[in-house]
Amino acid sequence: MLALARLLIMALIALTVVYVSVSLYSRAVRRGKLSRAWDEEGLSGDRDTYIREGLEEYDRSLRRKLILGVYIVPLALVALIVYLTNFH
Repeated sequence: MLALARLLIMALIALTVVYVSVSLYSRAVRRGKLSRAWDEEGLSGDRDTYIREGLEEYDRSLRRKLILGVYIVPLALVALIVYLTNFH
C-alpha cells in the first residue's frame, strides 16, 4: 500500500509538470493565432484587448478543459491495472 501511495505521489508531481507545460504551450499557440488573425484581418481597435478577450474565451473553451485529461487518463489506467492485478 505504501508503494502505491509513493507511486501516486510521484505520478501526480510528474503529471502536474506535464499539465502546466501543455497548458502554457496551448495558451501560447492560441495567443499566436489571435495575433496572426489580428494582423491578417486588419482589425481596428486595441490589439491587446482583442488578444485578451480571445484568451478569456479560450479559458472557457472545451479545449482548455480537455487538457485535464492529462490527470484523468493515466490515473484511471493505474487504477484499472491495480484492480485487475489484485482483485480479478
